[in-house]
Amino acid sequence: MKNICCFIGHRTIEENEELKLRLNEIIENLIKRNSVDTFLFGSRSRFDSLCLELVTEIKEKYPHIKRVYVRAEYPYIREEYKQYLLKEYEETYYPEKIIKSGKAAYVERNYEMIDKSHFCIFYYDGKGERPTGKSGTKIALDYAVKQGKRIIRVI
Repeated sequence: MKNICCFIGHRTIEENEELKLRLNEIIENLIKRNSVDTFLFGSRSRFDSLCLELVTEIKEKYPHIKRVYVRAEYPYIREEYKQYLLKEYEETYYPEKIIKSGKAAYVERNYEMIDKSHFCIFYYDGKGERPTGKSGTKIALDYAVKQGKRIIRVI
């Protein structure tokens, strides 16, 4: 059975060496101590990009790990785009259940990633709240808590 971890965080983050070192340590520990071998990524945030960069570096040491891009857009993609994505990821898919979710596609995609994961790494600083409601990261964090997932907050 695969041990899976997802990353969810804000579009903009306070990126610094301390954060990178902490994430690196967390990711390596998940691989070594918890046999995590699959990492799920969304898109549209600097946190996702940073985590992809770190997992890609760590993959040199642990070549068995997989990077999976869970798309919230484009349920059907052309082969050229798929090959483009597979330069950075070992796999990509679009969750069938989000096809008719419209503007909620990113929320639903995050739920999918959380549902499939044993561990969820969040970058949530509480600053992204809108007058109209919660940020997507807060919605995902609340959902992960409700689902009883093992949550690691890096901020």
